[in-house]
Amino acid sequence: MRIVIAEDSVLLLDGLTRLLTAEGHAVTGYRTADELVAVLGDPAADLPDVVVTDVRMPPTHTDEGLRAAVHLRGLHPRLPVLVLSQYVEQRYARELFAADARGLGYVLKDRVADVDDFLAALARVAGGGTALDPEVVAQVLARSRRTLSDVLSPREREVIALMAEGRSNAAIAERLVVGLPAVEKHVTSILTKLDLPPDADDHRRVLAVLRWLEDGPTNGARP
Repeated sequence: MRIVIAEDSVLLLDGLTRLLTAEGHAVTGYRTADELVAVLGDPAADLPDVVVTDVRMPPTHTDEGLRAAVHLRGLHPRLPVLVLSQYVEQRYARELFAADARGLGYVLKDRVADVDDFLAALARVAGGGTALDPEVVAQVLARSRRTLSDVLSPREREVIALMAEGRSNAAIAERLVVGLPAVEKHVTSILTKLDLPPDADDHRRVLAVLRWLEDGPTNGARP
């Protein structure tokens, strides 16, 4: 894959570059969000297979990287973007995932310590999937205003929280120590209760997760 990384930490940028290069990927790194936008901000830009960007970057070290991601997805809606940060920036994270969460991810830098998990999340995003770190999910849920408690059962809330982590039905079944048919039944019930239109299963799952992140309570969510 062709991967573009926006990361102001020289050590982390070098480490990610070495890791991904060793996996056979072609990597280009930038130290600022402005550089990233300058290269990919043209509607006719030659796009990479996936962009990995930090959130807090120069000059203000607040949310430049995430704002750049929102901007680039507005220009290139199918550009896969994986946000990699120590922080959960609520406002722009919601904006980033608002239109279409396919090919998007938000994971915390601690996950880089688990190389296999990080590479799996990167591959999932590059392939058009969604990857959300459990801590990102937990913080978004913690600040939700409305509740789906009257709609989803406690078990369904557990299932959709695990869906938000990018887990498959089989992985959810293993985590909850239940049979796969039981998980499939819960997922079907969730999609029905959220009144999601018929569509490809993966897309409906993404829509369900987005609805949950927007409206869902912390009650019943797993860390």
